[in-house]
Amino acid sequence: MKTILLILVGKRAESAVKVQQILTAWGCIIKTRLGIHDGIMENCSDEGLLILELHGTEEQKQELTRKVSVLPGVTSKLIELKLEE
Repeated sequence: MKTILLILVGKRAESAVKVQQILTAWGCIIKTRLGIHDGIMENCSDEGLLILELHGTEEQKQELTRKVSVLPGVTSKLIELKLEE
């Protein structure tokens, strides 16, 4: 089974630092991290998407999801994927 946390960050200039602080604090349960935003140089998008592959307990995953989703302009969704046998 794979656990993926999707985080959509609006107003990146305001929210990104707080999101980064939370992710750093929970870094031990983050196996893979991918950040995506549109634009380059001075035309950077104000929205960003983070895709995280998580490990750890169910409680840890839920708490990380909750911590980022309470930030203004940030939404998150925890997804569990498994192969059908």
